Amino acid sequence: MRLTQLRSFHAVASHGGFTKAAEQLHVSQPTITTQVRELEESYRVELFHRYGRRVQPTELGDRLLQISRQIFSLESEARQLLADAGELRSGHLRVAAVGPYHVTKMLALYNRRYPGITISVSTGNSQDVLERLLDYRADVGVLAQFSRDRRFVALPYSEHPVVMLVPAGHRFAKRRSIRTAELAGEPLIMREQGSTTRKAFEAALKAAEVEPKVVMEIGSREIIREAVVQGLGLAAVSEVEFVPGPGLHAVRLSDTEARTCAHVVCLGERRDMRMVRSFFEVLEAEAGVAGAGVAAASGLLAP
Repeated sequence: MRLTQLRSFHAVASHGGFTKAAEQLHVSQPTITTQVRELEESYRVELFHRYGRRVQPTELGDRLLQISRQIFSLESEARQLLADAGELRSGHLRVAAVGPYHVTKMLALYNRRYPGITISVSTGNSQDVLERLLDYRADVGVLAQFSRDRRFVALPYSEHPVVMLVPAGHRFAKRRSIRTAELAGEPLIMREQGSTTRKAFEAALKAAEVEPKVVMEIGSREIIREAVVQGLGLAAVSEVEFVPGPGLHAVRLSDTEARTCAHVVCLGERRDMRMVRSFFEVLEAEAGVAGAGVAAASGLLAP
């Protein structure tokens, strides 16, 4: 059975005749007649009682009409679904991010522009984000570190200085800034290996010829925060990640340009997909970045 045959049957049964069915489908009446006859002959059944120019479905025809109504109703829903998705009135955008701080503002901007799009967010380290993009479990990624990789397109979004978290009772707590050299001998709580913040901080320590005294390595920002509050050590974080609270202070490093930079990333092959492109366009518009900015950033990403 071909779909065109079923469509012809449905039109005849719904409109009560071959002529009206042909008008509805914008084809000739002989075409409709041939399609229905071939359907009947293929299964050796009778679908219509014919009374001159008037036709009436047989019992079998009535049962098939109930099924065809469901089929073409679903077809109509499918067309509407695709049309809505194409216009971004519906759909599902999957975002993978290294943390909530950079991505939250992005999601708010996108939601205001496309409120019909459902957004889901998964979090992990940079490698997790890249793997989700590569195996199509995420549409766009938000991460800080980057290097050249032609598989991806990346858009720089925002930069933030690295600051030191110190507990309230520490000698640095009453200061707005310190020199990197003053961290010599201080117990330090580090992010995991590969962290963007850690790389920037270690570069600053090296430039100041400070040998870090690492007492802990912690992958969770929340646990690092609590460890600092408890006086277990000092920690370097991106300024955007600092949330003021009792027992905790942020102190700038006055003699270094250590910074983190949030990037929006996607697979190069998916850059022109409507929903992915719309996410980049919203951020470009908000940041005042021309479309050429993304092209210039092509190929930048952390492996």
